[in-house]
Amino acid sequence: MSTRHVMIETRLGPVTIVAKDETITGLYFRHHARRPPQETFGPEADDSTDQLLNEAARQLRDYLAGRRRQFDLPLAAEGDAFQRAVWDIVKSIQCGDTTTYGRIAEQVGDRALAQQVGRAVGANPLCIFVPCHRVVGSTGALTGYAGGLKRKQALLEIEGPPAGDAGRLF
Repeated sequence: MSTRHVMIETRLGPVTIVAKDETITGLYFRHHARRPPQETFGPEADDSTDQLLNEAARQLRDYLAGRRRQFDLPLAAEGDAFQRAVWDIVKSIQCGDTTTYGRIAEQVGDRALAQQVGRAVGANPLCIFVPCHRVVGSTGALTGYAGGLKRKQALLEIEGPPAGDAGRLF
């Protein structure tokens, strides 16, 4: 099957989901800050016949409609060892929770790495699926998001706090 993509309309605007073989490798907004060139996405697939892209689109739509709080998809992001370590931590942030770049830096070994963590979070090719919108500044302020701060705010509002919890910054 190799690399292919599907473009879908969402309440946050058009989204491109990219797959390679049997894994999802990218999710990008039209004006994504670090969107790779279109030609790297492979041919456009028909999501009604591509089972993996169909499932990814379905889960994304369910999430954006508030019917899903986590994703069950085979994900494979290309990045260096540091980026993958950061993305693994980001994947563990529960829906309705947030954390800071500094706290992730502590988890990867040194709070002084907060700026490098910020760059790694910003380079996440699987936004939403790997919920980088849940990473905020040290004061809880919304900072950088490759899809734009309005989308980051919208995603956090969709999630709201976990059931029975006022939400927490951990």
